Amino acid sequence: MGKRNRRKPIFLENIEIIDTASKGKSLAKHEGRVIFVEEGVPGDICDIVVFKRRKKFWEARIEKIHTYSERRTDPQCEHFGTCGGCKWQNMNYESQLVFKQKEVLNNLKRIGRISLPPHSEILGSEKQYFYRNKMEFTFSNKRWLTNEEVQSHVDIPNKDALGFHVPGMFDKIINLNNCHLQKEPSNDIRLSVKQFADKNGLTYFDIRNQRGLLRNLMIKISSTNDVMVLVQFYEKDEKNIQLLMSHLKTSFPEITSLLYIINQKPNNTMYDQEVVCFNGKDHIIEEMDGLYFKIGAKSFFQTNSEQAKVLYRKTKELANITSDDLVYDLYTGTGTIAQYLATSAKKVIGIDSVEEGIKAAYENAERNKIDNCSFFTGDMKEIFTDEFIAKNGIPDVIITDPPRDGMHKKVVEQILKIGAKRIVYVSCNSATQARDLSLMDDLYKVTHIQPVDMFPQTHHVENIVILELK
Repeated sequence: MGKRNRRKPIFLENIEIIDTASKGKSLAKHEGRVIFVEEGVPGDICDIVVFKRRKKFWEARIEKIHTYSERRTDPQCEHFGTCGGCKWQNMNYESQLVFKQKEVLNNLKRIGRISLPPHSEILGSEKQYFYRNKMEFTFSNKRWLTNEEVQSHVDIPNKDALGFHVPGMFDKIINLNNCHLQKEPSNDIRLSVKQFADKNGLTYFDIRNQRGLLRNLMIKISSTNDVMVLVQFYEKDEKNIQLLMSHLKTSFPEITSLLYIINQKPNNTMYDQEVVCFNGKDHIIEEMDGLYFKIGAKSFFQTNSEQAKVLYRKTKELANITSDDLVYDLYTGTGTIAQYLATSAKKVIGIDSVEEGIKAAYENAERNKIDNCSFFTGDMKEIFTDEFIAKNGIPDVIITDPPRDGMHKKVVEQILKIGAKRIVYVSCNSATQARDLSLMDDLYKVTHIQPVDMFPQTHHVENIVILELK
């Protein structure tokens, strides 16, 4: 063992990886100290190098594995270890489910500090690869260089890249060859765009200096095999914009919605940007148990279409809605859960902050011949008020499916003021879910917990919690 010199990495031998940790890392302990280890799998015995020391924990990477965990498997993607997208590809899927469920329960106990009922086993995904319906890729003139390229000291003239951000680096992009997250023609489209851009000298975005033509590429593929491609440009170079969009239209006739945006803001968020429809429709159609949903460029929809059906079926089952119930669906998106529940309820009120999503919700309801849903646009903490409830009715059941940050404190306070008989809390972040549950613990008890895996090969997990009035 090396000396503990703060200016040098610390080398530790025969360390056992004992658990998983946050953000897809693994956990080890040494002399009572917590160590977060990159790319470890519980059960590994390995030598590690500590590269970062904090007061409460250290961070390390594996130098050598002496004993491989029985939970280990070979990653399928060539970019594993560099790309931060699928950090659990080196762990078999059965073990992924075990640790996801463990994380959910630990967060609810440790952060929520509430009494928990017996839980249901996590519902795994039938597809473990090529399951995402939406992918976003970034163009950059700052490609991430491999160790071999750096050590070769050879000048690399072309550093343009189209792919994912290197974890923790806003301006470095991994150039992707083949991604295992979205089915074809996703890889074909991305690689064709890259090849065409390079051949025609199209400039890639320089985020530090805010210049360059090509900025982002979004691909959505629905379960009905509709394909949306949206290219986000920075510069108003109409000639080259038309050139690339025409290439996509000609090369990929299967694209049903071909769109672009010219975004000259410092950030690449597009909710306040004009979407131009270059060819086809401005949306794609998603199907779910006989219901059809219009998905626009800005619309939110669960990113795993097949597993979304599992999530919504279970949500409907656990919500236990009757024909006399008024239901509020908070963070409704394009009204998918609202319409999925509408056949069982007296009426459903959906609220969301994205205007395009609410417009799509109304169109979806009309398409699905559902006439007992109403939808409203607005910031949840501003619209979900006493006045709104007085106008639209006191809900018997509340469904809430907030973003990763969870619910604003004002929203939680309003829910408590209403005192609905049942709350169904769907969350993609059990830590913020647990925080919100602790705020509701005086009035509500948790009666059911159901984890659902929407994101195989990652540490992310969806969770449904049922709350009943005490």
